[in-house]
Amino acid sequence: MLTQKQKDLLLFIHDRMQDGGVPPSFDEMKDALDLKSKSGIHRLIMALVERGFIRRLPNRARAIEVIKLPESSSEALNTPKRSGFQPSVIDGSKPKPSEFQAPPSINLDSRTVSVPMMGRIAAGTPISAIQTHTHDIPCPPDLLGNGEHFALEVRGDSMIDAGIHDGDTVIIRRCEQAENGDIVVALVAKEEATLKRLRKKGSTIALEAANPEFKTRIFGPDQVDIQGRLVGLIRRY
Repeated sequence: MLTQKQKDLLLFIHDRMQDGGVPPSFDEMKDALDLKSKSGIHRLIMALVERGFIRRLPNRARAIEVIKLPESSSEALNTPKRSGFQPSVIDGSKPKPSEFQAPPSINLDSRTVSVPMMGRIAAGTPISAIQTHTHDIPCPPDLLGNGEHFALEVRGDSMIDAGIHDGDTVIIRRCEQAENGDIVVALVAKEEATLKRLRKKGSTIALEAANPEFKTRIFGPDQVDIQGRLVGLIRRY
């Protein structure tokens, strides 16, 4: 699934290539999507590449190839937002942090608590998580503590040195603030979500990977929203 901005950009690129055979420039994409900077376009293109919708051709200027379109583009672009629990990091609907409300945990028995599985999160290049509440998973109560919790499936290996692998399930406690050094679910530019270690210096926010192959990304205070903090991990063998 794609966010609305990702769909808009994909279809804009496709339409321009159908008309003239040449992809639009970053400036044209920025103007078409009414974004303030080309960095937002860069993030959207990276997300589309990761999801297999477009391919960037090496050694050629403005070389973008559309590989596929959403299965039902017209319906996908006009699908109304669902009600209930819809945090931004899950389906790209961009609610305010105060609107982020997890379903209540359910006591399965005296040894486990049910936690809602809310989709996927990128431990790599930021992408939007792709699902809503699909099912519940059992967790030990001691793993959770107080507060609201939800689970996400990890995609990518940027946090591998922190012991978080591709395919792991992370347990997240919903919060809007985190301490320096916490591993958090961070929403970048109201569009894309990632799992990274939080570093703060003055008003600057850094999202730090735990893999030397990934660069630390630096943001201003208004570019990152904290959606939750890592409290546990589940791995199946």
